[in-house]
Amino acid sequence: MARKRYPRFGALEPGLVHEALVGSVLKLDPRRQIENPVMLAVEIGGIVTTAGFFVGLSTATGEQSLFTGLVSLWLWLTVLFSNFAESLSEGRGKARAASLRQSRTSVPARRLAREAFDAPANEVASSDLRPGDLVLVKESEIIPGDGEVIRGAALVNEAAITGESAPVVREAGGDRSAVTGGTTVLANEIIVRVTTEPGRTFLDRMIAMVEGAERRKTPNEVALEILLLALTAVFLAVVGNIYPVSAYSASFTGSGAPASLTVLVALFVCLAPTTIAALLPAIGIAGMDRLFQRNIVALSGRAIEAAGDVNVLLLDKTGTITLGNRQAAEFVPVEGQSRDELMQASLLSSYADETPEGRSILALVREKTGVAPACPPGARFIPFSAATRVSGAECDGTSYLKGAADAITRLVPERGGAVPPDLATKVNGIASAGGTPLVVARDRTILGVIFLKDILKTGIRERFADLRRIGIRTVMITGDNPLTAAAIAAEAGVDDYLAEAKPDDKLRLIRETQDEGYMVAMTGDGTNDAPALAQADVAVAMNNGTQPAREAANIIDLDSDPTKLLDIVEIGKEILMTRGALTTFSIANDIAKYFAIIPAALVGIYPQLAILNIMDLATPQSAILSAVIFNALVIPLLIPIALAGVRFKPMPASRLFAYNLVIFGLGGLVAPFIGIKALDLLIAGVL
Repeated sequence: MARKRYPRFGALEPGLVHEALVGSVLKLDPRRQIENPVMLAVEIGGIVTTAGFFVGLSTATGEQSLFTGLVSLWLWLTVLFSNFAESLSEGRGKARAASLRQSRTSVPARRLAREAFDAPANEVASSDLRPGDLVLVKESEIIPGDGEVIRGAALVNEAAITGESAPVVREAGGDRSAVTGGTTVLANEIIVRVTTEPGRTFLDRMIAMVEGAERRKTPNEVALEILLLALTAVFLAVVGNIYPVSAYSASFTGSGAPASLTVLVALFVCLAPTTIAALLPAIGIAGMDRLFQRNIVALSGRAIEAAGDVNVLLLDKTGTITLGNRQAAEFVPVEGQSRDELMQASLLSSYADETPEGRSILALVREKTGVAPACPPGARFIPFSAATRVSGAECDGTSYLKGAADAITRLVPERGGAVPPDLATKVNGIASAGGTPLVVARDRTILGVIFLKDILKTGIRERFADLRRIGIRTVMITGDNPLTAAAIAAEAGVDDYLAEAKPDDKLRLIRETQDEGYMVAMTGDGTNDAPALAQADVAVAMNNGTQPAREAANIIDLDSDPTKLLDIVEIGKEILMTRGALTTFSIANDIAKYFAIIPAALVGIYPQLAILNIMDLATPQSAILSAVIFNALVIPLLIPIALAGVRFKPMPASRLFAYNLVIFGLGGLVAPFIGIKALDLLIAGVL
């Protein structure tokens, strides 16, 4: 069925751009600007030069006043461009949140007096429900709040929340009992126990988190901000000492004049790491937005950051590494029996089997014979039961059965038959190959074995190889026996596996791995996964999982696709790579600007600095103005990279560092030389 996705919001969509322009002006308020101290310092510089411009109108020459005014203008534009980048990324999150709010409505709820479908009920508003309340939800009704199904089973449309057009089954017990407020029951009726307070539902948490402005800063982001503050403080001190030094040198040599306040402010702005400081907030917010584009909600910004540092992945076998449903792969007759008879018996015993395994047996018969399977009239089907562990059919007085090896080998002798001597060898061979053997019998005769195989998801082995290349170890967790687990692990290409895993085994494995200094990520959907999810550094819960699993996780996958854990790791690394790449660009960018603005600021006092004017800029004023303009323009030019992120490339850290150094380091070094020179030619021609 076609997938319904959330609306995508392009970086330059007119509505978002308009809101971002308004937001960039509102963020000029120093009380809001203080959240970005580097840009606050630039704003203060803009205020100082603006004041100098108006003072200079009456005391300075027209040329000096024009120079000060132009520098002031571009300092304000630098701050506005920075605010625009952050406002644009925030706007995308708020637009998504607005679309989610349309799903949050107050609906009537049928609150029950006790846990029974025929219990007395009174109608209340969903906003009046409290944890522990029992509500009855019938066909075509909206589920009034987050909760767990404790009675019944129903088909639920979750498109309003997850974007998934196909309905899903929610039922009492097991790992598919959680329901979300705002979704609609399409068929049957269920009793739901409410688990959350009004205003604290899963939908409310989603809305709060997709509004990027409300996210908390991650440790790496805080560390980078501290570095930027330190660099800013150093450059502020350097620039602050230039005036007395230049004044002393000018008086001592009798030539030149001390650096003006406008030149000092321009020098500081060009030296400070303004580019990365302007784009840093947008990078983190955009990362959460990219997750949401894939129907993944991060309940913590720290979780995304941690995903970028993960070096051990724990993955369930079923549904993550394999398709989740075993498929019939081969018919293996025992000695003395024909494959055709085995296929005929397999067909008849599986014709009424609606399980994925049963349907795959019919499909394999069709593939082998080229004929559509048909059941003879008058057949009586034998349903599977937990007691016998077999299923099948009776046709014209003959019974055809299939089931577990131990069940069939116990049943056939009871009917007077014998177990073929080579059956155990064939059953063990299938098990050692990672398959599941189903033994097929006709009356008292065992005909052979159906080889049921766990089918790997397409491309999963290649993805594990990519992860291995960047130093991430993959561990498969399964309840299968060690023999089967080893075969699947080898076929999938995982680095390790944990067989016959129980909840405490998962928790112990995570703790031991963390004690060794690793960052661990895992997926889960059941109540028994909750302890391990709570312990993992990155815990991804399935939206169709139980409430305890969702509460223990810090990331929710709305599509309930466990393989998205790999996508989450990639996006986490994209955020780290984007931050590192733009930091590299910013630092390299500043190095180039030194050759423009330092000679221009001090060449009047120290003529020897003219040798640093390797770009052959026309005049000190044009050089300074060109550097300031380029410093401002580079911010909006890099906004698309900050929002889209630097594409993740699986490679070792050393190669990744070299790659970023070449692309963004060299680019950041070369771009200013070209840009500043071009601006200088333009300014010199105009002025």
